[in-house]
Amino acid sequence: MKYLLCILVVVTTFSYSQPVDPFASINSTYDEQLPVIRADGNMLFITIAKHPQNVGGKKDLGDIWISVKEGDIWSAPVHGGNTINNNAYNAVAAISKDGNQLYLLSHYKANGSSPSTQGISVAQRTNTGWSVPQNITIPYFINRSETLNGFWQESQSVFLFAAESYTTMGAEDIYVSFNRGGVWSELVNVGKVINTEFQEMSPSLSADGTQLFFASNGRKDGLGSFDIYVSNRLDDTWTSWSEPVNLGAQINSDGRELYYRSFPAQGYSLYTTTRNSDGYGDLRMVIEKDSLNMPREENRPAVVEVIPVAPELIAEHLTKISGRVTNSKTGEGIPAKLIFRSDSVYTAIAGKDGMFSIGLKPSKAYSIEIELEGFVNLAERLDIQAIDVKNLEMNFRLQPIEVGAVVNLKSVLFELGTTTLIEDSYSELNGVVDFLKTNPKVEIELEGHTDNRGDAKKNLALSQQRVDKIKSYLVSKGISSKRIKGKGFGGSQPIATNNTEEARKLNRRVEFRILKN
Repeated sequence: MKYLLCILVVVTTFSYSQPVDPFASINSTYDEQLPVIRADGNMLFITIAKHPQNVGGKKDLGDIWISVKEGDIWSAPVHGGNTINNNAYNAVAAISKDGNQLYLLSHYKANGSSPSTQGISVAQRTNTGWSVPQNITIPYFINRSETLNGFWQESQSVFLFAAESYTTMGAEDIYVSFNRGGVWSELVNVGKVINTEFQEMSPSLSADGTQLFFASNGRKDGLGSFDIYVSNRLDDTWTSWSEPVNLGAQINSDGRELYYRSFPAQGYSLYTTTRNSDGYGDLRMVIEKDSLNMPREENRPAVVEVIPVAPELIAEHLTKISGRVTNSKTGEGIPAKLIFRSDSVYTAIAGKDGMFSIGLKPSKAYSIEIELEGFVNLAERLDIQAIDVKNLEMNFRLQPIEVGAVVNLKSVLFELGTTTLIEDSYSELNGVVDFLKTNPKVEIELEGHTDNRGDAKKNLALSQQRVDKIKSYLVSKGISSKRIKGKGFGGSQPIATNNTEEARKLNRRVEFRILKN
């Protein structure tokens, strides 16, 4: 008997899908910051900067937005409303375990607006939303930075924050204040192990309060602009810490990493990064098994597994920019604020002697703004990648605001023989706009000058047309035309000889003179 052997071949096909991004509906071309999750894990508070739906529109430094968890993903964020948001910087420091108190960064006025980033406040949950925030007084609290980022630890009764305050070692330092029986302590700088002469930002604590997470752009082992570090608190003074450890390439990159926060009840930590982002900072998650909240002996450094990075992948070291800001009239040092802008914003505060220092990524071009009340804003441009140095000295002279003072707009330039502004001119012109808005009584006269080459009548006409172009730009930004006069002088008022090209460059200039203060 013959048997027919039939072989049934079953072909099984497999379909593969990409892992779902839980924050796909949150991450955007805007800057996502400061994630805080409610204790039940189902609501996320986040600050979004320069969103067109913020109270202050695209110029708003940040409003609070809210997302809810839907399965394994988070919903598109919804604006948190005008009670806890205004046209200043708004962010959440923490939400109480019962979900009824929202601790907010900044003080609020009675009508809900926030005058400055001074201290914290609390809003109560009601049947119709959040109550008007009530200010919390912390003795001698001061912050000179335009934003405030911090972390309220309910179980430890501490507020940990980054600010430009007293005893700063550079720009932003990390400080702590304690709540003991409803009374807040004065600020305590957490010390030199953590703080550097550069910027330390976005501090947070582990659940037990023994580990500090923070971002810094001032450490030699940094992989980019801001990296996240971890350090163990060694005693109850809050000024004794283990040497900070870089979290490594699993988290840090050649971009900007900030706002690391651990949520052990949910089994993960969150932070923001510009690596492969949609625009600015995007939310990222670290699963608990990869996080750093590991059991350890008391007062021993955390066991941190840092992923090795090949030397050729380590980002460029920071270039140290240092120098002095002085009063152009007296030569004395002055405590001005210096703002360096590229894809991120970096701030340095000069001391009473005018001395400042800051570390910047060397592969960037920066616009620089120098500000101090009573002085004319100064704008400069710095392209570090074009000069390739490890240390660079830059000194600045600020002109006091007084009638007759003349300010040279060195970065305001035109294409040859035309009234077309070169793109880099707008940064300094915007500085003039800010100066006039900050000093609403000041009136100025724009003065345009050329060198002596070519036809004198044409030079005179061209200088007047350029002055008119600048005035039109300032008016378009909201400055009253009545506050601005303008006159072209052609080549009639040189400040240098016209014998060399370098001298002729000095003569081709735009200035403004203060007519009224």
